[in-house]
Amino acid sequence: MTQPLPITGQPSSGPAFTNLTEFAALLKHLPVADPSQKRAAEQRNAQLTKPKEALGRLEDLAIWYAAWQGHIPPQSLSPQIVIFAGNHGVTRHGISAYPGDVTEQMVRNFTAGGAAINQLAETAQAQLDIFPLDLERPTSDLSVGAAMTETECIAALNVGWNSVRSQAGLLICGEMGIGNTTSAAAICLALYAGRAEDWVGPGTGVHDDGLQRKREVVTAALKANGPFSARDGLAILQALGGREIAAMAGAMARARMLRIPVMLDGYVCCAAAACLHACAPDIMDHMIAGHLSAEPAHRALLSKLGKTPLLDAGMRLGEGSGAAVAIHILISALACHTGMATFAEAGVSGASDD
Repeated sequence: MTQPLPITGQPSSGPAFTNLTEFAALLKHLPVADPSQKRAAEQRNAQLTKPKEALGRLEDLAIWYAAWQGHIPPQSLSPQIVIFAGNHGVTRHGISAYPGDVTEQMVRNFTAGGAAINQLAETAQAQLDIFPLDLERPTSDLSVGAAMTETECIAALNVGWNSVRSQAGLLICGEMGIGNTTSAAAICLALYAGRAEDWVGPGTGVHDDGLQRKREVVTAALKANGPFSARDGLAILQALGGREIAAMAGAMARARMLRIPVMLDGYVCCAAAACLHACAPDIMDHMIAGHLSAEPAHRALLSKLGKTPLLDAGMRLGEGSGAAVAIHILISALACHTGMATFAEAGVSGASDD
């Protein structure tokens, strides 16, 4: 008998909603960025000692962040990285290069400080929280029916919702779940149509027969659970997602309610965001894409979400690792925005209007 898994994060309160209808209703009342703070950030950016747009996307990042945080100059970043872990019943079809036991083993590695995300969180001075979700009870096999009941999906959404620290200045959602790129591919196929091969990639490293099985499983999942409309984001999340994917969606939604900016990680993380986007297109406004994953379909998914990644380092680890690296780009953007002198302060002549 295995020992109970250590948990480094604890949900902050009880359930915020009891069914998907209540959760969907919350998404209809999204707060927006502060327009006055955005204007103030734009005005400051125009006065800094540099040619116009010389810092490229760093300028846009700083303005975006200041508008959501509501402070000029922006205050401390205080990032929170929260990792959700879940097991998937669909792994019985051999769609992963690793057995399902690896999910639990990696959670132990996270809590022991031995994973990549531990090192990346430390370098970014980020709070790292880990939430395993019923690892002893995998989701149902999505190729023959819904992966989760509504009750299970709501429970996971609530874990995510309550995991967000109100004092965080940036949220990154990471995941660990053997089989979850299969869920992500099924979600994307349901939302955006096409063929299974458009959305299915190697994940943990399956090729040839394993990759073909994965495509067949995703195709079967749509037949077993569909049809869906492109607006059925929450129904798709319940039927084709996993507990960790639902928890990420809950955390992203809570971050929006708190006006905490979100930096998206890879393919699975963006699949969770896509379910929210289907229900509330404006929900992506407080999110940026940290990186482009090496998982082939991530590029197409980012395009559907209207996001351009900050970096492309060939990463495909999950765990929030790509976004954790991209934190340093945001740190650089804020350092320039807050620390640079204006033309007047530096006694430097500004550009003429001619």
